[in-house]
Amino acid sequence: MNSILLPLSHTIAFRGIFVFAILIQGIAILDPANADETKEQPNILWIVSEDNGISWVGCYGGTNAKTPAIDQLAKEGFRYLNCFDNAAVCAPTRSCWITGMYGIANGTQPMRSRNVIPHDKISYYPDLLRKAGYHTSNPGKTDYNIGGREDKACWDYKGGKKQSQYGWRYRKNNEPFFAIVNIGDSHESRAHGEGGNLRNDPAKMKLFSYHPDLPAIRRNYAKYADAVENMDSKVQATLDALKKDGLYDDTIIIYNSDHGGVMARSKRFLYSSGVHCPLIVRIPEKYKHLYPASNPGDTVERLVSFVDMPKTWLSLAGAKIPDTFQGTIFLGKNAEPEPKYHLGFRERADERLDHVRLMRDSRFAYHKNYMPYAPAGQHLAYLWKAPLTPAWEKHHREGKTNEITGRFFEPRVSEEFYDNANDFDNVHNLIDSPEHQTKITELKNALRAKQLELRDSGLLPEKMRERRAAANGITIYEMVRNEELYPLEQYLDAADLALLRDPGNEDSFLDWMKNEDEGMRWWGVVGLHLIETSSKQAKDILHAGLTDPADEIKIMSAWSLVKIGDREQALQTLDSLLFQKPNPNTNTTMLHNVIDWMGEPALPLVKKYVQQEGNRQGKYGIGILGRIAQLNGW
Repeated sequence: MNSILLPLSHTIAFRGIFVFAILIQGIAILDPANADETKEQPNILWIVSEDNGISWVGCYGGTNAKTPAIDQLAKEGFRYLNCFDNAAVCAPTRSCWITGMYGIANGTQPMRSRNVIPHDKISYYPDLLRKAGYHTSNPGKTDYNIGGREDKACWDYKGGKKQSQYGWRYRKNNEPFFAIVNIGDSHESRAHGEGGNLRNDPAKMKLFSYHPDLPAIRRNYAKYADAVENMDSKVQATLDALKKDGLYDDTIIIYNSDHGGVMARSKRFLYSSGVHCPLIVRIPEKYKHLYPASNPGDTVERLVSFVDMPKTWLSLAGAKIPDTFQGTIFLGKNAEPEPKYHLGFRERADERLDHVRLMRDSRFAYHKNYMPYAPAGQHLAYLWKAPLTPAWEKHHREGKTNEITGRFFEPRVSEEFYDNANDFDNVHNLIDSPEHQTKITELKNALRAKQLELRDSGLLPEKMRERRAAANGITIYEMVRNEELYPLEQYLDAADLALLRDPGNEDSFLDWMKNEDEGMRWWGVVGLHLIETSSKQAKDILHAGLTDPADEIKIMSAWSLVKIGDREQALQTLDSLLFQKPNPNTNTTMLHNVIDWMGEPALPLVKKYVQQEGNRQGKYGIGILGRIAQLNGW
């Protein structure tokens, strides 16, 4: 630090500006050219646990697991009551974190897609922290879902075999540090398998109302409660390490989970159990001017989205924040006004397609299902590794579920609306409730405005948007910002009309099926599919769709014809697609999903496929068609 000691009443000229100072008992004047050296740069420790929503944490009212370390941290810090993940599953969530951008804004929302982004335009927040003088460390999970750059490249300390996960220990010269400790003990995989002896009593587990009360489900809850308690002990170990190193009172500590979970219908889904997450921030006494409330132990009602976090960490560190960061600073001297809403998104998870958008405030949530023909509870290999899920599905197949416990496995409506204050489990859809129509309209309008602002890339099917970007030699991020290549407002209007399921709009859908833009043809065939029209004009246009250049149009045209009883050519088209040699334009994932959703009419295709191809495995377990064959004993 440069300083100049001045005699009483002495003045100096600096860069044309007179700086006046009075020296009283050795007060120093700082050189303005080096003023940034005086900025506050607290150490920051970010502890992230995997897959546990607020229902599994004691200080948030959870009773299934005991979390004394997290609870004590809440007593010493500030517990945020309204913190929400944007993506409900790990890789798209971590894409939001590393870039400070919503995944739908840059095309990284499908699970493990690793689409390339323009790295010369989009910064990773650890790079900016390093430029600000921080030592950065993340020896654990990255999983950023982004191509074009190695995930670990942005960190100073990346970890390694037999090396500590406490990355602050590898810094030099007492640099300020930003350290991530990722704890995987609460990950979904810890709920897989039957397991051995349990610490927690299955009989004492509190179940979500959408889960039937079955022994296998209670045992799975208890198994996961044990895992959460193991995670909590790792939180304590991390805090103990910080104390041992004499850094506890010099470090801002953040704890949160990476999304909700982990029992089926939480992780991967935009219901409260999938997105409502714990967030606790402990701020040492020396930084009390950064407190978000009066005293440690207080709760904070401010709405926080995960996309806000990287921008906030940069602000706390005094680092430069580029315009690409889309969140809101929620803590510190540069805190920005609280946003009114939280945006969530869901698309493909592993082998399963879906397309949902969420707009909510701290109480009410509006969901738009762009693929309502797909049930929420479609078989997903990794999710079915937990004993709860097959037990639940079997109970449903046996006809033993009710309206609440069985809904997960059925096709959905186009829109859902929940009062989370009275229905955290999101089992009572109030979309048609007269008393809520004003709020529903408000959230619908807010969703559309946000989609336009962010240039929501999800209004084309995943492979279709990939093809369009590749054909133009640009990234999806760049493609969706080109109005000629991606007329978003037109797509939003078309999707809204299709989701109404109004037969009166048939002529519009027929017109769109003739459009040169395959995106408009997509929403045309979705509209026809949802109204299940069997008019001659619709049949003719759907038969023409069987030869469309886009596989997505062929597949949906075929399924639409099958639904109205016009099967022969439709099934021939699906057969041809199923057995053609794979090529970059083949949307195999959509084909397998639709064959599964179609059910009985597609069974001969599946039997033929598994007998000829033999391979029934997918990336995370049995594949979609292999599962159908398994259920039918082939």
